[in-house]
Amino acid sequence: MLTDIIPKLPMRDKNVTRAFYRDKLGFKEIGDYGAYLMVRKDKIEIHFFEFKELNPKENYGQVYIRTDNIDDFYQTLLDDNIKIHPNGKLESKPWGQKEFSLLDPDTNLLTFGQSI
Repeated sequence: MLTDIIPKLPMRDKNVTRAFYRDKLGFKEIGDYGAYLMVRKDKIEIHFFEFKELNPKENYGQVYIRTDNIDDFYQTLLDDNIKIHPNGKLESKPWGQKEFSLLDPDTNLLTFGQSI
């Protein structure tokens, strides 16, 4: 029986990644193991592995995160001046989701969605 999924994304600089997820997105650090970082917000957990040689222009890390209050979350990010992906503004999609996207400091794409 499958119960959870926890994405593992690359990071170049743990301090930059930690600050972005903690200070900008409201995640809490739940583990720091040298070259490995773990964060959580509500029921969502994301892990990061150190990849100092990562070229952000060649990073295709992506995570789709479901939420139950996308409008308020989106507005909070806008109010906090969090940069939304230019092609990822909040909108309803033909597949029945309302979603938006942003990039973290290593260009991992975070898409947030809620069923319409």
